[in-house]
Amino acid sequence: MQLGVVFPTNEIGNDLGAIREWVQTAEALGYSSIIVYDHVVGAVHDGRNPALWGPYNEADPFHEPFVLLGWMAAITHRIELMTGVIIAPQRQTVLLAKQAVQLDVMSGGRFTLGVGTGWNPVEYEALGESFEQRGIRLTEQIDLLRHLFREPLLDYSGAQHRIDRAGLLPRPTRDIPIWCGGGSAPALRRAARLADGFIFGGAGPRIHALLDQLTTMLRANDRSPETFGATEIVDHAAGPDEWRVERDMWESKGGTQVALQTMDIIYRWRGGVPNGFTTPAEHINALVRFAREMEV
Repeated sequence: MQLGVVFPTNEIGNDLGAIREWVQTAEALGYSSIIVYDHVVGAVHDGRNPALWGPYNEADPFHEPFVLLGWMAAITHRIELMTGVIIAPQRQTVLLAKQAVQLDVMSGGRFTLGVGTGWNPVEYEALGESFEQRGIRLTEQIDLLRHLFREPLLDYSGAQHRIDRAGLLPRPTRDIPIWCGGGSAPALRRAARLADGFIFGGAGPRIHALLDQLTTMLRANDRSPETFGATEIVDHAAGPDEWRVERDMWESKGGTQVALQTMDIIYRWRGGVPNGFTTPAEHINALVRFAREMEV
């Protein structure tokens, strides 16, 4: 069982020294991966119809994942770097592929591209893409990304993409892993057909049931669950007893990684009691505590 950690993008701030210490502490403690969340713009929730249901608003800062992970690659040696997830349908697919390849090359093959559809139509509108078409677009994007990663030149015609005898250089020296994320039935079906792994946005019985569904879908697609990655995310505020229960249950169901999340916003959104962290040092100390309790 691997242990990962979610970068606390909303709470860590902009002090590069503090961010460097967090990243290098995670690597030194033996964590398997760093997962970085994505939002380009935040939106006011009040007065929306339909309502915005997600946890983030205009007051929540997000470091841009590719820039951040490129910087992390330069100050680390071993730890895997993962987007968890890039909201791919609101981004240009070929540019997304170029960024992913560059990050994989510059990190020495340590990058996993996690993709998902997101939940914020305001963000889609701001970036000039269709929220309603996001699922269809993501399915085609995964197919196109595979072609761009593997082929020197391609002539590609899809429902939303056209590439006329063009390709990327440099190309990766391997197939960059593509994981999906989310929790809906379409997301699970898409992953079972097309992805290398799945990032679940939480932990507990509901997430365990989703992994069971995904396992069934993988087998229906003649794919082996044993070679498919599955990450669940546990909240630091849940405490060591719950962490260990989750680790053992996740492993028993075939999960491959448990990742620690220390930001209060998501835990509070789910109705939990927050950590109340106010400094980067508290997030760094949480890395140490989780590693000790989980025996990294």
